[in-house]
Amino acid sequence: MLLVHGKVFMGDCFDETLQVRVENSVISEIGNLAPRRGEPVTDLNGDYLLPGFVDVHIHASQGVDTMQGEEAVRAMSRFLYTQGVAAFCPTTMSANEADTHAALQGIRAVMAQPEKEGAHVLGAHMEAPFLQEKKAGAQLKEFFADPDWAYMERVTDGESGLVRLITLAAERNGAEAFIRQAVKNGIRVSVGHTDADAETVHQAGDWGADHVTHTFNAQTPIHHRKPGVPGAVLTDDRFYCEAICDGVHLHRDIVRLIARCKGNHAVAITDAMEAAGLPDGEYGLGGQKVLVHGAEARLEDGTLAGSVLTMPKALENLIHRFDIDPIQACAMCTRNPANSIGETKAGRIAPGAPAPLTRWSGDWKMVEVIV
Repeated sequence: MLLVHGKVFMGDCFDETLQVRVENSVISEIGNLAPRRGEPVTDLNGDYLLPGFVDVHIHASQGVDTMQGEEAVRAMSRFLYTQGVAAFCPTTMSANEADTHAALQGIRAVMAQPEKEGAHVLGAHMEAPFLQEKKAGAQLKEFFADPDWAYMERVTDGESGLVRLITLAAERNGAEAFIRQAVKNGIRVSVGHTDADAETVHQAGDWGADHVTHTFNAQTPIHHRKPGVPGAVLTDDRFYCEAICDGVHLHRDIVRLIARCKGNHAVAITDAMEAAGLPDGEYGLGGQKVLVHGAEARLEDGTLAGSVLTMPKALENLIHRFDIDPIQACAMCTRNPANSIGETKAGRIAPGAPAPLTRWSGDWKMVEVIV
């Protein structure tokens, strides 16, 4: 299939001179291309053409959760594909070691044999268990522990490449040794669910951490004499900053602050739980009851418990609700999250990048998912 007459997103600009060829669910060519004999041609009529979204922090969708294993991850992959997501990191929750091992095995199985019409699984994002009890959020505190590489060896069966990103509290005992070992093994380390001060966060950056989990949420706040986690990561160019752009987790001005401070290190995520793509009602997260109403998902005590956000809605919010420049908004949903975990194919329009792609009107409404 050849895509013509579109404004093609190239990471830092829109190019109206390019044509894009998609074959076997992969971008095969871009440039000044002519149709082949019998090749389907889609005229975009001046609409915007974006690469598939990349979501590096998503727990669940449409009633299934990463912690439920292989079939759940497969179902997530298929659903996300219909939403224009090209690649994602299924994200684990705090649980006992056996359940965590089983969840990671499910992720491994989908990586080994991907869904034919599904978003690519880039590896796990482990959001537990090396978290701080004071900043647990909706995570189960009884399974928290100090960072321990032997634990990682056990739950991954010694295949650390299964994990692409791990969240931890940088102030916990053993954090330095663990971060250094993780980075040595190709795992990106994210500071999150943490009571760390700014100095500890900068130090974690020295050890190799370069990511922060859902910035401003479940971490020390910013204060003019105690900058906390946000103050540290917004001013430290080494860190990529996740942002849940649902209008619930972050005030409009805070989303704009992250975008302005971090530029191409600002990363849109969904942090979605199982109600994403489903109506309001009662759902679960990590064995806890979650009540969903509108854009809010909360535990019975009112604690925010992930989101019901999708990536297309995140992009719409960034542009229409938070007034982020479309070029930066598109990068936050595609290239930046890919770069934040060292992914070089997904999240861009380039040969070898996976479908789907998304088409957007001139007033930034999604027209279709191109598969």
